[in-house]
Amino acid sequence: MKLKITLLLFAASGALAAPAMAEDEARRDSDSAADTADTQPATVAAKPPAAEIFSTGMAKGRDRLDSATSTSALKGDDIQRFGPRPLGEVLRTMAGLRVATGIGEGNNNYTVRGLPLAAGGSKYMQFQEDGLPVLEFGDLFNVATDVYLRNDFTVSAIETIRGGSASTFASNSPGGIVNIISRTGEQEGGRAQVSSGLDFDEKRIDFDYGAKLGENTRIYVGGFYRHGEGPRDIGFTGVRGGQIKANITRTFDGGFVRAYVKLLDDRSPTFAPYFVNITGTNEDPQFRNFAGFDLRTDSTLSPFLGPVITLDRNNQPVALPISTGQSAKSRSIGFEAQFELGDWTITEKMRYAVNGGDFSRMFPSRANTVSGFAASQGGVGATAAYASGPLSGQVIAPGSLINGNGLASLYFVSFVQAKSLDNFTNDLRASRVWDLSSGKLTTTAGLYLATQELDTTWLHTAMNVDAAGGGQTAQVDIRSAAGQPQTLNGYFAFGRESSLFRRIFDVDYRVLAPYGSVNFHVGKLAIGGSLRYDSGRVRGQLFGADLGGGRPGLTSFDFNRDGAINPAEARTAFLPLDRPAPVNYDYGYLSYSGGVNYRVAEAFSVFARYSKGARANADKILFTPVVDPLTGGVANGDREDAVTQIEGGFKLRKGGITVNGTAFHVEAEDKNVLNGAANATNRVYKAEGVELEGNFTRGVFNLMLAATYTQAKITEDRLNAALTGKEPRHQPDWVFVAVPQVDFGKVAAGANIVTITGSYAQDSNLLRMPGFTTVGAYVEVQPAENLQLTLSAQNLFNTLGIFEVNQASVPANGIGFARAANGRTVQASLRLAF
Repeated sequence: MKLKITLLLFAASGALAAPAMAEDEARRDSDSAADTADTQPATVAAKPPAAEIFSTGMAKGRDRLDSATSTSALKGDDIQRFGPRPLGEVLRTMAGLRVATGIGEGNNNYTVRGLPLAAGGSKYMQFQEDGLPVLEFGDLFNVATDVYLRNDFTVSAIETIRGGSASTFASNSPGGIVNIISRTGEQEGGRAQVSSGLDFDEKRIDFDYGAKLGENTRIYVGGFYRHGEGPRDIGFTGVRGGQIKANITRTFDGGFVRAYVKLLDDRSPTFAPYFVNITGTNEDPQFRNFAGFDLRTDSTLSPFLGPVITLDRNNQPVALPISTGQSAKSRSIGFEAQFELGDWTITEKMRYAVNGGDFSRMFPSRANTVSGFAASQGGVGATAAYASGPLSGQVIAPGSLINGNGLASLYFVSFVQAKSLDNFTNDLRASRVWDLSSGKLTTTAGLYLATQELDTTWLHTAMNVDAAGGGQTAQVDIRSAAGQPQTLNGYFAFGRESSLFRRIFDVDYRVLAPYGSVNFHVGKLAIGGSLRYDSGRVRGQLFGADLGGGRPGLTSFDFNRDGAINPAEARTAFLPLDRPAPVNYDYGYLSYSGGVNYRVAEAFSVFARYSKGARANADKILFTPVVDPLTGGVANGDREDAVTQIEGGFKLRKGGITVNGTAFHVEAEDKNVLNGAANATNRVYKAEGVELEGNFTRGVFNLMLAATYTQAKITEDRLNAALTGKEPRHQPDWVFVAVPQVDFGKVAAGANIVTITGSYAQDSNLLRMPGFTTVGAYVEVQPAENLQLTLSAQNLFNTLGIFEVNQASVPANGIGFARAANGRTVQASLRLAF
């Protein structure tokens, strides 16, 4: 393995005729450009390569050739050329990241360098907006960080750092950081854009405007509003809402102050694994759409389902709209300042955010032919009939191929109410450059303070549905052969089949983290190190029937008020509100990172780095035996998961060519026991690989390329020894990205091409998910000076790309569930600049 990595790096360093992907220079505020003066090399040629300044996850902004880190960036203007896209689709095109989309606007899965896709979201990577975390923990179940982030005109750049000093310049980020940088009005004027889907239903308006209020003061405001069905056929308005962001900046000698606000109120559908026909062998499976249901464009969502009937947080009956989807709401206010105090540069960042919303989604339990499914719930001879939709009340004939596929299934509907995910974050740091006789010494000291509330309620219902595409899914009733109802109006249970996941989280997290760094720069050599100590205080209480200890969780409730208890009503989950379980523990861990960078020549540098960080475990250990039910305490070994990284590589930037290569070795822990003892995870992982990226520019042509090679293993499974030595699920060997573009001024065109190779569906390493390639493209025309027309498409060739499969092996009946990339979506946009 090490020999293979070495050969790959050696080959990449000489392969300038086909350079790997592009690190575009991220747009940096003029306010922070002065930060980099002390980081330039001691000896500079007459015409050195233009500096590419990067600051995310570092003490101070610096040229990437002088930094012992692996970083990437995208400009906001380049992002927008490919049309309005969810953030996850944008990040799929960035080097080194592994992104599994298809879920919706948010709650997608993100990881890096072979770190496991733990249980949704981004456990090991922190998502930031303007240098501060959006949520303190990136993998809160049902409400991951990207739920509160949107891609629009307000995005100036996206910066990512993988490994390196990310673990010491942010909390809970041992794998890396994704930082969404907002525009701040440096460019005067505005833009207004209207967009419309051509083969799907979504209308959208984007705008932004920047202006000077005086010689040293400027403002910026931007946002969007959208409305429509969304990228899949669901039969109702699934997308509605938008956001507004605004800031005001005052500059002065040596610094600036800035205040900003953000208002987000946006609804979008959540998609889940859906029906797919799986045949063939585990090594060479065939995935095909069932008749009447296209995995790329259909959904079980429809206007004929619901509402979500269940008992609420107070055990009172409630009917909630299934159309809720991801209804994210966030209001935040922030402050940022930088100024000189003697020889010190002081930077202060603060933000308070009120986050909440409702989040509904459907996910499958089992499926079969109508006759087989009816028998599973009502016994031999059971029958089925439609319970909703245009055929409501009609009996389904045994053996009928309804919808062309003859399938029926049980889906659980999760409805999570986020009463509060409010957080407050403050990051204060001071830096100074000391001029020594032999070089320059940069020192930084900082203090990070954060609070994160977690006040959510998990509610569920269970319904039988058919497999109808086109937003026509209907509920199905089951009766026994004797005619006795087994369901109520298509509902199998008012909860799940058991009391599992009927929960209230009411927990507060407090984080205090002092940190510091030193960097010594002499001639071509820079040596630096940093450390951070995170201490956390966790207090709160939990309510839930699945806490253990014999707590009851199922009851009977007469929802239809007919004086009788239907079998579905007898499967009603409730919350034991008189039996809270405490949460009361503290944690603390040390993170450190050290690196060396050598500027071999003006255009070429090499680096090496060793880092160790950790991620504090949040909701993933709650509702499990890890938390003592009497005291709320957590054993030391379960409070955080450590990540160790060794990396080294090179960077070349000369004559319109950029090539970067990094070899890495990662070891990580993952204690993830969300689904109870039967599905607990307590493992150690190891991953090795190479990240290659580059950029080639000649005249009107630009080509960005990236390739990431990863070999990962479960080196120890402490709960299931049979999985030790297996490959983690959903881990491809290769991820390739290519972004070719041509720009003739009045006309421009480009594409983004993302390829992932095959991987295992589950950790048992039986069923292989096939690799696939998706292509996005755009054509941009300027018929007038301030007018621009853009035609853009995602998944241009309508590829069936599988991200997730529920089954561990080919099912005997060929009926499986899989989550796939959305099918082809084409949109047109008209933009006016003023």
